[in-house]
Amino acid sequence: MTKELVEGPMGERGGDMLSRISTEMVRAQKKYFGKGPTSAKSYMLDDFLLIVMRENRTVAEKTMVEFGRVDLVREFRQEFENEMTGKLQGMIEELTGRKILGYQSQIIIEPDIVIEIFFFDRSAEEQEIDATARGQLDDPSIGEARAGSEEDDMTQTEIAGG
Repeated sequence: MTKELVEGPMGERGGDMLSRISTEMVRAQKKYFGKGPTSAKSYMLDDFLLIVMRENRTVAEKTMVEFGRVDLVREFRQEFENEMTGKLQGMIEELTGRKILGYQSQIIIEPDIVIEIFFFDRSAEEQEIDATARGQLDDPSIGEARAGSEEDDMTQTEIAGG
């Protein structure tokens, strides 16, 4: 049985779209925070997108954690993400072709993880869910950011949707 794959607005399909989302999120983090995560992976489930980014903290944030000021790191991250909502939602809407109804970001101090959650106006296409659920069982690299994206020079680069 062959499935008809529907292309997203950027031409990506299923796992390619998830990888593009991860790569663009790494690039956005680097551009706006000054440092991107060392790895990122996207998961499309029903009507939401989950992006998990690892080793994302800046040197200043790591230092504040060492000083025991986890509360300040969380507060700054939350305030910054609140201000970035429009840019990040625009980027994800452009990449997926779907409207976002809600967005939330959460930092986990140990281990060093940031989770971005986007809720859409409709469920994911079957190939997006396949890329996440069944596809990642066979190929765990599906949805990962492009290798080396954390090293991209973002000083003069425009991020999708922003």
